[in-house]
Amino acid sequence: MQKISIIGLGWIGLPLAKILQEKGHQVIGSTTTAEKANLLLKEGINAIQFSLDPYPSGVGFQQLFQSETLVINIPPRSRYDGGEKYLEQLKFLKDLLLTSAIKKVVYVSSTGVYPDENNQSGYTENDILNAENSGNLNLWKAEKYLQENLSQKLSIIRFGGLLGDDRIPGKYFSGKENVTGHTGVNFIYRLDAARLIAYVIEKELWGETFNGVAPKHPLRKEIYEKNARELGIDPPLSYAHEKENDQRIISGQKILEKAFDFLYPDPLDFPYSYPNQ
Repeated sequence: MQKISIIGLGWIGLPLAKILQEKGHQVIGSTTTAEKANLLLKEGINAIQFSLDPYPSGVGFQQLFQSETLVINIPPRSRYDGGEKYLEQLKFLKDLLLTSAIKKVVYVSSTGVYPDENNQSGYTENDILNAENSGNLNLWKAEKYLQENLSQKLSIIRFGGLLGDDRIPGKYFSGKENVTGHTGVNFIYRLDAARLIAYVIEKELWGETFNGVAPKHPLRKEIYEKNARELGIDPPLSYAHEKENDQRIISGQKILEKAFDFLYPDPLDFPYSYPNQ
């Protein structure tokens, strides 16, 4: 059993907390409002209010830094705003970690950090990223800062599109024209994302970077059309003209080689819940 803290009990952090608790770990997590913290407490999740704006604030948030392992699950607000406030948040977080009991850290990043360029063979964790080629400069700076400034063991998980349940890709393009449909997706099911974080912690996969994407990459059009058929939503009205060799694939092979087993390896099989069903 470990004592594990999760900063950010959101769409991924909450199922992660439940998974870790079911496995017997002692879990404490944070949310940015006292109201949500109280609701989570009623669900049996040890939650406290904590925020970085960029200064740390909250009630009793020091408890978060008394665990053995910390999951940082606070993405930047935007990939385009310069990210200075986000880096300030991480600097204050680093200062809190300096005098903490934390020995190991998982940082939740995104595959958006890879270049916005075609790559049919798939970007891997071994690809060299820098300020010039990164598709998300804020995330690249964040990863680099944590790697260079934390004394704790650090692993980074770069998730693809987090989907499933009430996040339905076809809904976002329903009835729209000129939709991109011919490119392969880099998606991961919500529960698989939470399970992958738990797997890294329990298997002690430290000092690593992993891409969190489902092994299969069906075309966007296939997913949108299937969502429309199964959920009763309108498909896109039209699709954009296909461009030759226009594919930006992210490889998830590395975590498979560590024997991680996806519940939903094919995004065409992700389960969804729609209000009208």
